[in-house]
Amino acid sequence: MPSQRITQVDAFTGVAFRGNPAAVCILPSPVDAGWMQDVAAEMNLSETAFLHPREDGYSLRWFTPVTEVDLCGHATLASAHVLWEEGHLPPDFEVRFHTLSGMLTVRRQDPWMEMNFPAEPPQPAAAPPGLLEAFGADARFVGRNRLDYLIELESEAAVRELSPDFSALERISTRGIIVTAANSSGDYDFVSRCFFPAVGISEDPVTGSAHCCLGPFWAARLGHDSLVGYQASARGGTVRVQVAGERVLLGGQAVTILRGELLA
Repeated sequence: MPSQRITQVDAFTGVAFRGNPAAVCILPSPVDAGWMQDVAAEMNLSETAFLHPREDGYSLRWFTPVTEVDLCGHATLASAHVLWEEGHLPPDFEVRFHTLSGMLTVRRQDPWMEMNFPAEPPQPAAAPPGLLEAFGADARFVGRNRLDYLIELESEAAVRELSPDFSALERISTRGIIVTAANSSGDYDFVSRCFFPAVGISEDPVTGSAHCCLGPFWAARLGHDSLVGYQASARGGTVRVQVAGERVLLGGQAVTILRGELLA
């Protein structure tokens, strides 16, 4: 394959070396999925995004180091950021992505970007064997959507202090586990942490797709549809959430960290 430009972006942050890093590859045309998986493994980030132009937008696919995933927020945000920053699209042009989760759009509200994603509200569910034991925590609520389990804990401190048993989490049949609690300081509405060992990511720094679940969940509990979430990983990141029926609008910032060239 000819040499290919690749860009690394920190998403859901306005500050370098925070938020969630994603690699973005803008391709001239479709390529083999095996090559994309190899590149994602080489980059060894939670997701690498691959996109190529089509008549009414871009096709977009996301790969972790070990598998392709159906929905990824931070790599979508990073992809739109690169399209605008490198001049592939005018700054006022809405980006349209064709994905495994349908049409996703992103618009720019400098310095923020707003993604239009499907809402993925959780339904109450019994905790599968080993789930709560892996966290060593008591849950106020356990639910599940088509992607992940959601666990509500009693306090922000309980979320921040978690030290999960990742080998036990790998045995849970789900893409990932979102753990959340209401915020106590007033700077944001809720906190979360997100764990995806089944797809090769022990803890994701900031997870846009998780907020498709967190937004509806906390909107119902707090009584308002406009929310701010903070993902309390070691890197940390902020996600603005607007719940709009069957859709959620996810707002974030992004910072380009490096540009390189793939030679294989």
